[in-house]
Amino acid sequence: MAAAALLLLLLAAGPAAAGKMKVVEEPNSFGLNNPFLPPAHRLQPKAAPAAASGPEQLRSLAGRCFDYVESMYKYELCLFRNATQHEQTFRWNAYSGILGIWHEWEIENNTFVGMWMRDGDSCETRNRETKVLLVCGRSNKLAHVTEPSTCMYSLTFETPLVCHPHSLLVYPTLPEALRRKWDEAAQAHYDELITEQGYNKRLREIFEEAGLLKLTREGESKKKTANAPRLKFESVEKCNQEYQQLSKDIQKLTDLLTRHGIAYEAVLAGNHGNKHRTPALVTEKPALGVGSKTDWHLHGDPGVWNGSR
Repeated sequence: MAAAALLLLLLAAGPAAAGKMKVVEEPNSFGLNNPFLPPAHRLQPKAAPAAASGPEQLRSLAGRCFDYVESMYKYELCLFRNATQHEQTFRWNAYSGILGIWHEWEIENNTFVGMWMRDGDSCETRNRETKVLLVCGRSNKLAHVTEPSTCMYSLTFETPLVCHPHSLLVYPTLPEALRRKWDEAAQAHYDELITEQGYNKRLREIFEEAGLLKLTREGESKKKTANAPRLKFESVEKCNQEYQQLSKDIQKLTDLLTRHGIAYEAVLAGNHGNKHRTPALVTEKPALGVGSKTDWHLHGDPGVWNGSR
């Protein structure tokens, strides 16, 4: 009887009651820059991804996306593109955001150890970042996701493309010219002509030139300087002023070398009979007493030297 009464009430209400019932669907924001969404609902990256680099076999996965679902979150990794996170709930403001844009490799001991995704969505006072670890697996899949610290994510990607013991070595991926630079740096380090710090600095420059690492501010400055036009003086007076300043700088360098007991030779700065002399570093090690030891920093790239032993 109760069911019949309820049915009569619904029929009596007619179309008016049915018109109040609505189904509200949230826009699907899965995927970076989904073309089927209006601009206001798309994920907006802060930077463009870097060019694909590193092991040739991994570049074949460039642009391919892999999903991983844990609890109420769906993670998506698009290799050499980006990493995103999507909250799968019925909340009206469910989170969908960018965890990082492909930036550069992490390299240790001649090995690619991770892929860095940077410049993700804002998170408190910083941008979200993600490190992708590559491990051997039977198939290509995003296997695990953690958040070691706030705004910092760690993704584990399994693939058979890294199962060979030499698959993640850096040296074989470099062009011949950069391999020669590496060989020269390694030989200089072996011969103790450069320090460990100087050797690591040269390696970083090689990796930057290969596009494996982003240029540091120092590297960008050197690149701009190399491409800058040669200095031209507006007048003879301006040239003389610059020459006087250079002479003062040379004198300061000479005093510094003398103060630290570093040998040098004085040579004429030019062939015009001027009296200014330029110190030239001696490239041979000074004679040492039996059992003596010194930290020689003059030959080759010394890195940063503070005078300590």
